[in-house]
Amino acid sequence: MARVDVIMPQMGESIAEGTLSRWLKKVGDEVKRDEPIFEISTDKVDAEIPAPSAGILAEIIVHEGITVPVNEVVARIETEKGASIAPAAASPAPSASAPAPAATPAAASAAASGAASGGGAPAAPAAASAAARPTGNGNSFEERVRTKSSPLVRRMAAEAGVDISALSGSGIAGRVTRKDFEAYLESGAATASPGAPATMPSGLPGGVVTPVMSHGADPVFKPWPGDVVEPMNKIRRLTADHMRQAKQVAAHVTSFFEVDLTRVARLRAQMKNAFEAETGQKLTYLPFIIRSVVENLRRHPVLNATVSGTDVILRKRVNIGVAVALDPTGLIVPVLKDADGLNLTGLTRGVNDLAARARGKKLNPTEVQDATFTITNPGVFGSLMGTPIIPVGTTAILCLGAIEKRPKVITGTDGEDTIAIRTCAYFALSFDHRVVDGADADRFMADLKKTLESVTG
Repeated sequence: MARVDVIMPQMGESIAEGTLSRWLKKVGDEVKRDEPIFEISTDKVDAEIPAPSAGILAEIIVHEGITVPVNEVVARIETEKGASIAPAAASPAPSASAPAPAATPAAASAAASGAASGGGAPAAPAAASAAARPTGNGNSFEERVRTKSSPLVRRMAAEAGVDISALSGSGIAGRVTRKDFEAYLESGAATASPGAPATMPSGLPGGVVTPVMSHGADPVFKPWPGDVVEPMNKIRRLTADHMRQAKQVAAHVTSFFEVDLTRVARLRAQMKNAFEAETGQKLTYLPFIIRSVVENLRRHPVLNATVSGTDVILRKRVNIGVAVALDPTGLIVPVLKDADGLNLTGLTRGVNDLAARARGKKLNPTEVQDATFTITNPGVFGSLMGTPIIPVGTTAILCLGAIEKRPKVITGTDGEDTIAIRTCAYFALSFDHRVVDGADADRFMADLKKTLESVTG
């Protein structure tokens, strides 16, 4: 008889914690190896996590809504049928937003970290000691997590001349969040004497900092009678944080072009039946657009770049992020890696596969990372144009408006003007004006327009 630990997986190199959002199995259920048994949310992806072994789900340690460090044991599987099953906990699962009461001083210290990050009390003292166990390089888990604060917080600290590793925040293992750092700056501690210890202002249980209305901190409003209060779910909170961070990092400018897609429409109409019969894939406009974008990113490399401090990294790889709307709400951006090496069939297969698995929560963590350019397509909902937000780590994002037939003035071969029905759409390019000039962006868009309007196959 053997038990196998089920752990919170490492969902990306910089991810230190994850939220167990839903159990797909209950204690006593039989599970198969690689069968999804729970869902998690991180700041990179929502995903279903498979069972590491076949057997019986004998014990659930971490309940739904709890945030725990990576490699924390969340459940145990008994590999032999008929094995003893752990009794269900008599008390309800702790709230993801409320700190757990401390039974002893040692427990209180261990609980503070988890409670501040929405994780509640640790599952067991052994788990806490395992998290703090030194690694081979001499750094503890807490030290590694704290120094891996988000790029925005590290940049803010560098600009303020603050050593981020000297601070202790409200995140897991004392990780410093953006709100922590803003509160730290507001407290005046950043201007204290160089020898003064750097500590985060406290005032709430577990070291949680008092909210400060500064630098975009969220205001709180009182609901009126009859109002319905709906707490943000995990993916909505993460999306909100990402969008705000992106607006703070990049200098946003948007340029609009109208593109005549009549040639693309005709080519698609000619190809789609045979294409679907041969590949089993529906042929949409998007692969044609991605192919043209990739071609023109080679000519305009600053649109396929990232800003790193005072350096600009021109990416050699072309990884296209494609925004996918989730049902009922939410957004995720899976990434089509090395899109410049794919033909029309490969682009179609890749986009359709990523979109389907995104909606089914089947994406791997690596499939939502390392985009170098992003395309979003609100036109499928009827939107004519938009001003998209540039994802952090890139310099541009292309927004596709609704593709529709419009009357246009066309000049004939002998110079006469006629009105014709053309298939058109508005394309909007948001770009980071820190490194992309308006002329750079418009040259890219002009070349993209020319490529699509002259497509032949």
